[in-house]
Amino acid sequence: MADIKTLMKNPLYVFALQSEAVGHFEHTEPLFVGVGKLNAMYSLMKRITQQKPSIIINLGSAGSTTHNRGEVVCCTRFVQRDMDVTPLGFEKYKTPFSLHPPVIYYGLEVEGLAQGICGTGDSFVTNHNCDDYDVIDMEAFPLAWVAMQEEIPFLCLKYISDGADGAAATDWPETVKLAAEALRKTVDGILG
Repeated sequence: MADIKTLMKNPLYVFALQSEAVGHFEHTEPLFVGVGKLNAMYSLMKRITQQKPSIIINLGSAGSTTHNRGEVVCCTRFVQRDMDVTPLGFEKYKTPFSLHPPVIYYGLEVEGLAQGICGTGDSFVTNHNCDDYDVIDMEAFPLAWVAMQEEIPFLCLKYISDGADGAAATDWPETVKLAAEALRKTVDGILG
C-alpha cells in the first residue's frame, strides 16, 4: 500500500456531521453523509460516481470504553455491531450469505496513533459491554465497505468524544465541539 502522503492528490474527507469539521476542514470540500449506515453508504456512493477520490478519509467522533476521551484513534478493522443472525447459525456480525467475513480489515494504519476496531451500528450506545470492538460509531463500516469494493484506500480517524456509557448522551454534544481541531491536528501531523 502506498504512503498516505502519496495518496493525497484527490482526497475525499467524509464526516457524518458538520459539527465534527467546523472551522477546520472547509477548504477540503468535505462530504457530510448524515447519521447512520444507510445515509453513509448512499452519500458516499453518490459522491464516488461524481468524483473518484484517490483516498477516502473518514473523520468523526466516536465512543469508547477503552480509549481515552480526547484521543484520536486510527480504526483499521470494522464490524457491523448490530448485525446478529446467530439464531440462524451465522457467525455474529456476519451478513448472511455474504462472501465477506464479519470483520473488514480495510483501514490504513498510522504509526504513532492508537489502533481501534470500530463497531458501527444504527444506535447511540450508552452501555457498551462487549470486547469485540473498542470504538463505537454509526457510519464507518459502510464507508470502509464501499471503499474496499471500489478499491479506494481508506483512512479512518475517530475522536473519542464519550465513554459509550450512561453519560454519553450528555458528554457527546459538548465534546464533539472539540473533534474538528483534534482531527485537523492529527491529519496535519500525518501529512507533515
